Amino acid sequence: MSEHRRKSSQPQGGGRAAARRAAQQSTGRRAAPSRRATSESPSESYGGERQYGTRAEARRAAQRGGGRRRGGGDAGPPGKKRAIDYPRYGKHGFRRWVPSWKLVSGLCIGFLGLLMGVAGVSYALVSKPSIQDAAKAQNNVYYWANGEQMVATGGVVNRQEISYEQIPEAMRNAVVSAENKSFWSDRGIDPKGIGRAVFNMATGGQTQGGSTITQQYVKNSRLNQDQTFTRKFKELFITLKVAGEEDKRDVMAGYLNVSYYGRGASGLQAAARTYYDKDATDLNPSECAFLATLLKGASYYDPAGAVEIDKNATPEANTKRAKDRWEWILDEQVKDGRMTAAERAKYTEFPMPKPPRKNAKLGGQTGYLVELARKYFLANNTENITAKDMELGGFEIHTTFDKKKVDQLAAAVDKVYKAKIRPEERPKTDTHVEFGGASVDAQTGAILATYGGQDATKHFTNNADATGAQVGSTWKPFVLAAAMQYGARDPNLGPEQNESQRTIVSPESVYNGDNKLRIRNYNGEVWKGKDDQEWLQTNDGQQDYGDIDLRYAMEKSANSPFVQLGMDVGTDKVKDAAVAAGLRDDGMMADSTVPSFSIGTSSPSAIRMAGAYATFATSGQQNPTYSVTEVKQEGKVVFKHKKQSKRAFSPLIADNITDVLKGVVEKGTGTPAQLEGREAAGKTGTTDGNKSAWFVGYTPQISTAISMFRLDDDETNKDRTFEEMFGTGGEAKIHGSSFPATIWHDYMTAAMKGKKAVKFPEAQPIGETVWGGGAASPTPTPSPTPSPSPSSEEPEPPTPSPTPTTPTPTPSKSCDTWDWDCHNNANGGGANAGADGGANAGAADGGANAGANGGADGGANAGADGGANTGTTEGTTEGAANGGNGANGANGGNGGWWTGG
Repeated sequence: MSEHRRKSSQPQGGGRAAARRAAQQSTGRRAAPSRRATSESPSESYGGERQYGTRAEARRAAQRGGGRRRGGGDAGPPGKKRAIDYPRYGKHGFRRWVPSWKLVSGLCIGFLGLLMGVAGVSYALVSKPSIQDAAKAQNNVYYWANGEQMVATGGVVNRQEISYEQIPEAMRNAVVSAENKSFWSDRGIDPKGIGRAVFNMATGGQTQGGSTITQQYVKNSRLNQDQTFTRKFKELFITLKVAGEEDKRDVMAGYLNVSYYGRGASGLQAAARTYYDKDATDLNPSECAFLATLLKGASYYDPAGAVEIDKNATPEANTKRAKDRWEWILDEQVKDGRMTAAERAKYTEFPMPKPPRKNAKLGGQTGYLVELARKYFLANNTENITAKDMELGGFEIHTTFDKKKVDQLAAAVDKVYKAKIRPEERPKTDTHVEFGGASVDAQTGAILATYGGQDATKHFTNNADATGAQVGSTWKPFVLAAAMQYGARDPNLGPEQNESQRTIVSPESVYNGDNKLRIRNYNGEVWKGKDDQEWLQTNDGQQDYGDIDLRYAMEKSANSPFVQLGMDVGTDKVKDAAVAAGLRDDGMMADSTVPSFSIGTSSPSAIRMAGAYATFATSGQQNPTYSVTEVKQEGKVVFKHKKQSKRAFSPLIADNITDVLKGVVEKGTGTPAQLEGREAAGKTGTTDGNKSAWFVGYTPQISTAISMFRLDDDETNKDRTFEEMFGTGGEAKIHGSSFPATIWHDYMTAAMKGKKAVKFPEAQPIGETVWGGGAASPTPTPSPTPSPSPSSEEPEPPTPSPTPTTPTPTPSKSCDTWDWDCHNNANGGGANAGADGGANAGAADGGANAGANGGADGGANAGADGGANTGTTEGTTEGAANGGNGANGANGGNGGWWTGG
């Protein structure tokens, strides 16, 4: 090799500069052992450092030394002991980075301590949130009279809370065995249960829920359902707090009350009603096991299926899953010691729940019934429960409504609608035709059924309640009752005397029944209206009846006699009688200071009219109508109906009213309401302008009122006006004897089916015979002469029958032992023959026929009664010449007020 390419040798260690750099980089390295230091030659050391042969070697050594320096290598002098020795002191390679057991233990203890500190602070800071409104939301459940559920409504959730004591022990056991075996002993969190759930899920076995019952209760009632870390974190600490502060029984009750069971049912009570139509307290262990099954996921365990949610949730698949889990839950209870093997052996058949029913809506009659019961409860509870309280739900309202009778009443009305009311064919007369109805238990006042309209979701006014429809002639029984209760005043006496010396009026009292009768005040003065015009009372159809007794006037629904009778008694007394019977002195009560008050210008509800007539059915004992028997809130009774009957009329008065109203049904305007094989009493009612029609009647057991009216076309107007019903249903005019009586008959026939045919009490004679309203009175006789029931033949004033028939006494009325005239009448005596036969004849044809008939057995009385009807309101005496009693015509001109006997 040539010399010029050969490099000169360099000093060992790479020169002074390299040695200096190496020395600087090695600062802090541990000193070499003394043995090594003494053995090294001076040529290998420079300043205590090894000398490197080449510059590259020195550079590499410097780099290695720098790394060791940065890591706290072992070449420097000994350092102080570090609190955290990491990377590890004195270790090389990967061992430097493996923490020691002391370091690991310290870190674990520190982490756990920190975690416990955070947990402690979190537990202290986290408060139990209030139970959410959605978890507290409940429905109000309404029940039929027989205890069956009518509807659950009033809230967004079908839930009714019950107490722990109301939860069957079998249900509690089933849930614990299926969901959380350690519930009664754990602190709300069950790590073993979570691990077991994970394992069973991995192996495909039956499993309890991973969460405890307490966790599920907290999640469902106090937290939202978002699957977030924050919610899970809160759930953990709230669960611990709930478990530590709340009684396990409250947690169990809360869990079962808030859990969802499918079919819209939240809570055990709603589930029991939904699946088995019974209260939770009545569930048996087998049914409890099935309901516990639903908690795993109702959509997949309801035998009815839920294919709308998942196509795999078919009825068949769901039924199999439900049966398997049902059996498993029962078996688990045996394993857990919560059920004996003998008890388990009883339940071999799956408790198939009832098929799902359509969601009960407030359509049809249901909405009317619910609102009626709700209003009654709010008005009569003594716990100060308000409408706002009811909006929160949780009430069980047990009503008096009989589902079968509600359906029967609706069917009777629908029958008329379908057969007669045709709005497409007769739009001017058959549109907006409405019916209302109410049926009351006469002996208790319980409302059995109502008809509020065709559909509560379309027609919002309850026609069974007050509608504004006037009751017309159905008011007349109250006028007669007032006359029997308070008596009529004598116009021939002064104001003070006629108040103190009243005469109790008999149904046989005679009043003028002429059309356009001039009405007089009790003192004999002609009544004048606001326009200072005389008050002329008309009859339906402008009918003239002449002088007729009150019984016949009721049968034929003549207006004139009852308007004048009301004036004689006092319209204020008529009002008192109506209120005593059960009506209210409220906005539905008309002005009682005018004569027309006596013929039904008031507009009480069908419910109150049925209740008022029931007072007559019970011989004068008034029972307030009611629709709710009992109300519970969370199992506690907060309202219970108490019967508050009172004596409104004496049996003598009430039974006489019934006797008169029996005649209306048997031979008067109410004959369409006759019931086969049983007695009935009632009254028709029609108002001026034919704007409403009624029939109210009763048997000894049930009282029912039916109304009919027609409204204007503006359904948006709350104050709709009543329209005339001429031509409605194809009828020239609507009377109470037409559609209302027909509906009453059809409903009562169905409602009374199977009930014993009970007769009304026999009426006893009452009061004295009064001649009023211009009726021509006979000469007083020494002995009482009560008039028997008039003939059922309706007189036709323009062309009366020339040969009046001899009337027969009312079947339910008997003659007094000493009442010779009554006996003579029963034996065909001429006295009473003349009384009714000659009376009307004398008015039209003179007294010849009266004398002829009366003379057969004593013309004296015949002549006296023969002339009675000859006098008109003006006091004329046409017929007196033939009747032979013009003097009585003069008395008729003076007002004709006289009492016989």
